[in-house]
Amino acid sequence: MAETSHETARPAPLFGISVAPWARDTRHIIETARLADALGLDLIGIQDHPYNGGFLDTWTLLAALGGMTTRLRLLPDVLNLPLRPPALLAKAAATLDLLTDGRVELGLGAGAAWDNIAGYGGPRRTPGEALAALEEAIQILRALWEPSPGGQGSQGSQGVTVAGRHYQITGAQPGPAPAHPIGIWIGGYGPRMLDLIGRRADGWIPSAPYLAPAELPAKQDAIDAAARAAGRAPASIRRAYNMGGVVLAPGDMVTRPARPGVLVGPAALWTETLISYYRDLRLDTFIFWPAGGQHERQIRAFAEEIAPSVRQAVGA
Repeated sequence: MAETSHETARPAPLFGISVAPWARDTRHIIETARLADALGLDLIGIQDHPYNGGFLDTWTLLAALGGMTTRLRLLPDVLNLPLRPPALLAKAAATLDLLTDGRVELGLGAGAAWDNIAGYGGPRRTPGEALAALEEAIQILRALWEPSPGGQGSQGSQGVTVAGRHYQITGAQPGPAPAHPIGIWIGGYGPRMLDLIGRRADGWIPSAPYLAPAELPAKQDAIDAAARAAGRAPASIRRAYNMGGVVLAPGDMVTRPARPGVLVGPAALWTETLISYYRDLRLDTFIFWPAGGQHERQIRAFAEEIAPSVRQAVGA
């Protein structure tokens, strides 16, 4: 069942876009980020597949986009943790957060495509090992983001030590502290992953191609149950949704979506759907992956028509 006691505390909706980090499209990526920033969207998400030779490095790209924008939150959607050591990731995230006045949120994934990861020198992990490594990484990230006023570790003058099975740091000096409490948003679907999200994460990022809307309520309930068991308010955990689709304009050819959760229709249909997702499916962050052509026109419609209408309807 939905957690009705925390309904009034639910966060206001956020609206963002996703841009694929193709190296051949650098000009398009920059123009899209600047457009989203100018239109008042809340965030930009960049997927992370470091082993893809046609992709830019996601973290370097986000850093560059942070210097070209003024308000967009910067979200790796989601980082490939096995190829990014958590101690250095903590430093990188805090640094970018300071340089952008608190605009970083950290999307993390436990890993997939293990042959590709191993090909880049990373580990090959079982699902259980990947989950355990993710939890160890969260512990390290949070510890290194919390320096004491004197500059030494919050664990005392000996620094921070985490003796995990997959990640170890010994006497590590934490810091710098980020400009704001960076949220850790996790992409994952299995029961143990949902339990971890409820216990330890600040957000959940499923994607429509992999999790259809009809499957969301049961997953949401699992996160809520884990949060309550850990003494946390379920409403404190953001629920994002990567949504591919096309915002149609009058006269556009109508095509049928190939997968559940992929939305094709005019702005009015998008507005109605996102209102339902917010109210009924407990989603609060909508990341638009424009498909088809006319991406600029679609992003404008998403920012100027759909997002304001949804905010007004849900009282945000």
